[in-house]
Amino acid sequence: MNDFKLDETGDLLIVNGDFVISDTTLQHQEHIIIAQKGEYKQYPEIGVGIANILNDENPRDIITQIRRNFEYDGMTIKKLEFDQDGSIAVDAPYN
Repeated sequence: MNDFKLDETGDLLIVNGDFVISDTTLQHQEHIIIAQKGEYKQYPEIGVGIANILNDENPRDIITQIRRNFEYDGMTIKKLEFDQDGSIAVDAPYN
């Protein structure tokens, strides 16, 4: 999905005085995983709130929450799992 690109601090990325517009699928995925439910006024059900569930006893719950949120946002889940190092491997492009 093309949208305004953000820099590493979360500000709009500006190059040569213009906003940068590019594929922001990974940016959207990161924001959905970090956001708490209710943070997006127009879509109050979006948000995994990863900070609140990191110590969850069942890591499958995290994957389930991410899957639901990505699908709700219009992504097709091709791969969503924990890697050996504990990071989350995602392949979920927008439809």
